[in-house]
Amino acid sequence: MTRMLQNPFFDRPAEVVARELLGCVLCVRVGEKIERHIITETEAYVGPHDLASHASKGRTARTEVMFGRPGTIYMYLVYGMYDMLNIVTGEAGYPAAVLIRGVGKWNGPGKLTKALGITRTLNGQSVGKKVGLWVEEGETMVSSEQIESTPRIGVAYAKEWAEKELRFVLRR
Repeated sequence: MTRMLQNPFFDRPAEVVARELLGCVLCVRVGEKIERHIITETEAYVGPHDLASHASKGRTARTEVMFGRPGTIYMYLVYGMYDMLNIVTGEAGYPAAVLIRGVGKWNGPGKLTKALGITRTLNGQSVGKKVGLWVEEGETMVSSEQIESTPRIGVAYAKEWAEKELRFVLRR
């Protein structure tokens, strides 16, 4: 049996958490069944100075969750149709998070939340079995050679921050 990741895992810089989530297992309760999917792609949003982060616009009703405790779920809607799953990282009060971009056979953050039934109703909740969404350690250690770093996707508006290699992909 694998171990569920606790808040101390998420209480670190977003770029560290984003890399180390690769190979871990996203667990989602669907009715009485638990689905487990290996995390294959993430993106780090590293704080208020990161122009690609929602927090770069300041503390608002939308971004309030990002200022919460590590391990808090931050969900938002894009293009009026896709719920995006993020997990808050770092110390409370500092807005940073990791976007889960791919798990198992689903590449694309909107596709995975739709396929797994993950919705904005989880916004502001802590990851854990109580809410039906948590992360477990992977079965095998992921080496740095298995990780590709690239610029994030869809953040061209973020000037120099668009080119920062804060997207992490597990090579298969």
